[in-house]
Amino acid sequence: MTGFFIALLSGALMSIQGVFNTQVTKTTGVWVSSGWVQITAFAVCLAVWFFTGRDSIAAIGKVEPRYLLLGGVIGAGITWTVIKSIEALGPAQSALLIVVAQIAVSYLIQIFGMFGMDREPFSLRKLAGLIIAVVGIAVFQWE
Repeated sequence: MTGFFIALLSGALMSIQGVFNTQVTKTTGVWVSSGWVQITAFAVCLAVWFFTGRDSIAAIGKVEPRYLLLGGVIGAGITWTVIKSIEALGPAQSALLIVVAQIAVSYLIQIFGMFGMDREPFSLRKLAGLIIAVVGIAVFQWE
């Protein structure tokens, strides 16, 4: 149950962060805004690491496969795409499309067992849920 509430909090924080970043971009530009997000996230992670268990930094060199270390690069892309989508579509439409894309890609990752995740069999019920979400976007945008 804890994971459920953390996921809801994550979604709420992503929506708020996307709006904040889009507003900052109006004054600074997209790359300054994106850079600020990444630098401040690094500072928070560093501070929390300093005051908590202090896991070994050297362990990062043991991560295999190495491409998994590209999460930060992907994070910069996420920040940029969220800012640009909110600028173009507004926060609600952007969030809907982002979430449906997350569901679709995440389900493919599970089905094929990509990136070290456990493989899950295909389910028509889950595909139907994804289709319902897409229909929900159409209804939301219907004028």
